[in-house]
Amino acid sequence: MGQPQKPIAAEQQILSLGRVLQSLREEDDVDVLIETTISYLKEQFDYKLIWIALYDRLNHILFGKGGITPDRDTSFLRQRVVLSPGDLLEQVVIEQHPLGVADLQTEVRAAEWRKMAEKFHIKGTIILPIRYKDRCLGLLLLGSERWGYLLPGEAKARLMMVLGELGAVLYQNEIGLQQKQTRRTDEPLLELLENLRTLGNFNQRLEAAVQATHKFVSPSRTNVYWFEREGRYFWCRMSNQLVKIDHSSSTQQAAGMTVQELSDFYYALTVNQIVSIGDARSSLKSHFTAKLLQRLKVRSLLAAPIIWQKNLLGFLAVESNEPRIWAETDKNFVQGAAGLISLVATTESMESTIKQVQEDAQLTSQVAQGIYSEHDLQETLHSCAKKVLARLAATRFLLLQYDPQQNNYQFIYQSQPYNRRPLTFALNSLKELDEQLLQRSTQAVEIENLDEDLRFFNWRPFLLESGVRSLLICKCTHAHIPAALLVITHENHRSWTTLEKELLWAVSQQIGVMVRQWQLHNRTTQQQKSSQAFEQCLRVLTQSQNSNEVENKHLERTALEQIASILSCPLAVLLSWSPGESWAEIIPGVVDNSQFGIFSDASISIQAEALIQWALATESYLTLKVDNLPPETRKWLNTPDKGQILVMALRTNADYETTGVVLLADYQERRWSEQSLGTIAALISQLAWWRRQKQITRLLESTTEELRQLNWYKHRRLEEIQRITALSLKQIHDLGTPANELTQMRYQLLLRQLDQTATSMSGMLKLEHWQLHVSWETMPIASLLKRSLERIENLLKQQKLWIGVHGLGQQIEDQEPPNNSSLARGVLSSSAQSSMAIAGDIVKIELVIHELLVTACNGSQTGGRIDIWCRRLDASKPLNTKHSPASVGVNHQTSLELSITYNGAIEPQLLTELHDNTPKDVLAPSNLDQPPALHLLICQNLVQELGGELNFYQLPDNRVVSRLLLLLVGHDS
Repeated sequence: MGQPQKPIAAEQQILSLGRVLQSLREEDDVDVLIETTISYLKEQFDYKLIWIALYDRLNHILFGKGGITPDRDTSFLRQRVVLSPGDLLEQVVIEQHPLGVADLQTEVRAAEWRKMAEKFHIKGTIILPIRYKDRCLGLLLLGSERWGYLLPGEAKARLMMVLGELGAVLYQNEIGLQQKQTRRTDEPLLELLENLRTLGNFNQRLEAAVQATHKFVSPSRTNVYWFEREGRYFWCRMSNQLVKIDHSSSTQQAAGMTVQELSDFYYALTVNQIVSIGDARSSLKSHFTAKLLQRLKVRSLLAAPIIWQKNLLGFLAVESNEPRIWAETDKNFVQGAAGLISLVATTESMESTIKQVQEDAQLTSQVAQGIYSEHDLQETLHSCAKKVLARLAATRFLLLQYDPQQNNYQFIYQSQPYNRRPLTFALNSLKELDEQLLQRSTQAVEIENLDEDLRFFNWRPFLLESGVRSLLICKCTHAHIPAALLVITHENHRSWTTLEKELLWAVSQQIGVMVRQWQLHNRTTQQQKSSQAFEQCLRVLTQSQNSNEVENKHLERTALEQIASILSCPLAVLLSWSPGESWAEIIPGVVDNSQFGIFSDASISIQAEALIQWALATESYLTLKVDNLPPETRKWLNTPDKGQILVMALRTNADYETTGVVLLADYQERRWSEQSLGTIAALISQLAWWRRQKQITRLLESTTEELRQLNWYKHRRLEEIQRITALSLKQIHDLGTPANELTQMRYQLLLRQLDQTATSMSGMLKLEHWQLHVSWETMPIASLLKRSLERIENLLKQQKLWIGVHGLGQQIEDQEPPNNSSLARGVLSSSAQSSMAIAGDIVKIELVIHELLVTACNGSQTGGRIDIWCRRLDASKPLNTKHSPASVGVNHQTSLELSITYNGAIEPQLLTELHDNTPKDVLAPSNLDQPPALHLLICQNLVQELGGELNFYQLPDNRVVSRLLLLLVGHDS
C-alpha cells in the first residue's frame, strides 16, 4: 500500500472542528469544556487575548473562567465582573449579538479592558455571546494586535458552531443542576394536609402549618398573623418560637401591627398578592420596604395572605435576619400552606356563620315585606335601620337622596344611638370619579380609613367633623347620578367582611324600590300641581279679550303668580316695555318673602340693565346666582346673597320685538327639574304671545281711529274746496268773456283747466270716499314724463340738478343745466320718439312717478344728475293685471321698465324694509312709519295693486335706483 497523503489545510480545519465538537458533546465538567474551547481557539485562530466568562442572570454578573494572555498571566481573566449600564459587555449580554471594536485601547465603554489592551497592545477585538434558546450563558472575547475586527466568513462559521455547541452543553448542565437543587413541595404539602385533617383544634392546626413551613423554608422565624377588623390591626396568633399566643394576653399588644403602619403591605395582601422582600429585591415600593423591615426587625420577608371568600383573615410570614433571595419553591410552599390554613379556618366558626346567614336571610325578607305593606316609609326604614345597625355593629344608618334642584344629597332618613345627634347638613354632589365608582359597583363600597382614603373627598370634612372614621356606601338605584344612597358609618377605623357587604347591598336594593315608589308619588303630585297651574294661567290669559290697561296688568300679575307657583319661587316680577322705548316698567307679581325687595319706582334702562341684556342674548331661559349680579341691579333688586335667579325674555319670534323679561328668584341655590323649567318656558312664551296680541290690537285700533279721523277731515275739506271752486266757475261764466281777443283766448284756456279740475275732483269725491277706485286709461309715456318733469321744474332749479331721459327713441346728452326747461320739453316732444303708451290708472301712476322724482331730487347732492331710463321688456310671464278690464286690448307679454337713478345716500335698513320678502314686525319701530319712507311704501303697495312692480336697490357704484314696471298698450289696441 502507498503512503497516505498528508491532509490539506482545509481538511485539517474540518477535522479539528469535528474533534472539538465531539469533545464538547461528551464532556460534563464545565471547566474541562472551557479548557477544550480555549485550546481550540488558540490552535485555530491567531488572537493574542482570549477570555471566556459565564453569565449569572440572577445577579447580572460575569464570572471569568480563563483564557490566554501574551504574558501567560490569567489571574485577571478569572475575576468577577459586575455589569453596569452602558458597558460593552452588558450590551452583548442583553442584545445577544456579536460586537466588534476596531481599537480596544480607545474604547471608553470598557474601562478595565482598555487598560488591559494598552498593556498587551491589543487593538481589534470581537465580543461574542455564548447563547442557547434566547438565553445568554456567557461571553467570548477575542483580542488581536491588528487594527480592525473583521473575521473571515469560513472562520466565523467554525467559531459560531463551536460556541453554539458550548452553549447547548452549558444549558443542559444548568438545567440538570437546577433540577438537582430544586426541592419538591408536593410531598411536604401533602404531609401537612394529612396532619391538618387529623388535628381537631384550630390552634393545633396553625401550629402544624407553622412548623412545616419553618422546616421547609428554614428562615429565622415563622409566624401567623391574624386580622381584627374592629380596630384594623394584626396580631401574632402563632409562631414557631411562641407556640401559643392568647389574643387577650399582653404579648399580643407588643406584637400587634395596625393597618396604618403596614399600609401598602396590607393592600397587597387584600388582593391576594404574595409579598417577597429579599436581597436587593422587593415586590413593594422601595421606601415602604425599608419601613416594613424596620418594623418587623428583619432583613428578608416572605408573606402569603390567608383569604376566605375574598375576606382577609391574616397572613403567614417567614422572616429572616439575613438578606436572602427567596426561591420559587419557598414562595410556592408558603402560598400553599397559607391556602390550607384558609380552608381549615372556616371550621372554627362554621356554626356561627350558618346562624348568621339565616339571620341575614330573615332580615332581607322582612325588608322585602315592608315594600308591599301599607306601613309608612319612615316606619319601615326605622325597623330596617335598627336591625342593620345591630347586625353590622355600626353607628349610623343614613339614607340620602339626590336633590336636582339643590344639586346636593339630603338625608331623607337617618338612625343613630340616643347619645348621638342627627346630622343636619347636606352633602355636595358627587365628583365624576365617585359617580363612576358607584355606577360600576356591584357591592357596597368600603372605606376603612376615611382620614387617608381619597374617595368621596368632598364629603370628608363634613363626615370627619361628625365623628365618622369608616363607612360603607351602596347605591340604591341605577341612575346616571345615583339618586339614592345608603350609608353605614362607624366611629372607628374598621373593615367589613364580604358577607356583611353583600347583606348591605341586598338591603340597599330593596330600599331603592321603596324610594323609587316614594319618588313616583312625589313626581305625580308635582305633575298635578304643574298641570293645574298651567290650566289656570291659560284660563287667566284667555278670559278677557277687550280689557283695558289696568285689567291687563292685573291679568299679568295673576299669570306671574301661577308661573311662580310651579317652581315655588317667592319672587316673580315682569320688566315690561313697549317697542321703541328705552326704559322698562316693573310689574310685581309675587313677593312672598321678607328677604326680597323690589323698588317698583326705579328707572331701569333697557340698554344698561345687565339682567335684561343677558335675557335678550339667551334664546331660552337663563339661571344665575345672585353673587353674579352687578351693583346697579342690586340697587332696585334686593335678594339674599345665596339666592338664585331665573330670567327669560318675552320672545315670540326671532324677527319680532321683545316686549319684556320675566324674573323669578329664590332665596337659595336650586337646580330646578327639566319638566318644571319646560312648563315655565311654555307659560312665559304664552304670556309673550298674549302681550303681543294685546299690543297689536291696541296699535291697530289706534291707527284705524286716526286714519278714519284724517280721512273724514280731508274728505270734508275737499267737498268744501269743490263747492267753492264750482261756485267760482259759475260766477265766472255769468260774467261772460272779455272783449280783447288775446285775453279772451287765455281766459278760455284757464277756464277749461278749472273745469277739468272741478270735474276730476267731483269724480274723486263720488267714487273714492272710503276706498280707492281704479280706472283704466292709456297715455304715451313721453307725455306722462313731460307732465311729471314740469311739476318738479322749480325743485330742479333750486338744487341745480341735471336730468337726462334715455330710451324714448333717441339718446339725449344734456349740455345745459336743467334750469333751462325748454330742453326737457324739446326732448319729450321730439318727432323721433317712440309712441310707447302705458295702460292703467294714469292719475295714480303720475302721482307715483312724481313721488319717485321728488325723492330723487331730495336725495341728490346739489349740482348732481338724475337719469330716467325707459326700456321695453318682453317678459315670459304676465304682470299682475287683476284690475285691468278684459275689454282693453293690452299685450300682457309686454311691459315698460322705468328706472330713475341718482347719486345719493340711502339707509341700508330702509332698502331692507322696502323689500317684499322681508318679514315686518308691526310693533317694531321702523323707518316706514314716517315720510318719506312711508310715501315710498304707499307707492310700492299702490303700484302692486295697479298690476305693476316697484323696487328699490343700490348699485355697486352707490347709485340709488327706483325701478318701476308698468303695462304697455299693444300695437293692435
